[in-house]
Amino acid sequence: MKLPSTNEIRWPRKIATLAEAVRFIDALGFCALFPITGLPLPSLYFAVTGRNPHIEHKWDEKSAMLWRWKDELPLKRRAFYAKYFRGRGTFISLEFLPHFLAMDDSAAAPGEYASFYSKGRIGEDTRAIWEALAKHGPLPTLELRHACHMETPAGNKRFKRAILELQRQLVAVHFGAEQETAAWASGRYELTCRAFSSETRAAKKIMPEQARATIAAKYLERHPAASPEIMRRIFGWSKAESFAACGTHTK
Repeated sequence: MKLPSTNEIRWPRKIATLAEAVRFIDALGFCALFPITGLPLPSLYFAVTGRNPHIEHKWDEKSAMLWRWKDELPLKRRAFYAKYFRGRGTFISLEFLPHFLAMDDSAAAPGEYASFYSKGRIGEDTRAIWEALAKHGPLPTLELRHACHMETPAGNKRFKRAILELQRQLVAVHFGAEQETAAWASGRYELTCRAFSSETRAAKKIMPEQARATIAAKYLERHPAASPEIMRRIFGWSKAESFAACGTHTK
């Protein structure tokens, strides 16, 4: 495949099955669903289609297949999926999920919403969604909005901001889809600590600096020329954290 940018990587052939998608995610450790402008991360979209979506994006059977996979992979516990990097679709392998949870201090129990809220880590709407998921288990979007009294158009805007916040903190995971209306199927959400309980327990044994170093090493396998500044831009680390993480694995 001809690479559209330095963000993508060469893969032996176009990915055509769910099992091949899992092997791709496992090999990279983490990747984007679709290319994210300005963020040097490979995407599963390019690995499946071989297309640059900024030039030749189209909805076809391959796009539809990829859209199903983002629902199936976390539900089957083959990979984590949420809107993480810059609030865009992100896959994280099961091997690297504990490191991301440790890095972000997000290996939380179902009932820790009050603690996160009191420390200012989440807002009131986010706390309400977390509490609803803790009480009811995985819920599709409309049911979850109803449980949190966010049924109105204004409530929907609040819901979108809050559920994104939960995903960016890795507290909630996209967990399948459900046909709630005649339109597109609604995304279903679950708490990461329940959907990926083993990975959450493993995260509690990893120090944040160790997690950053491991994640940096994985990224440098495919992008050996990446600088600490690039790492800082991708992962949101401080300058000191970026240099420490990269320095562990560079001369």
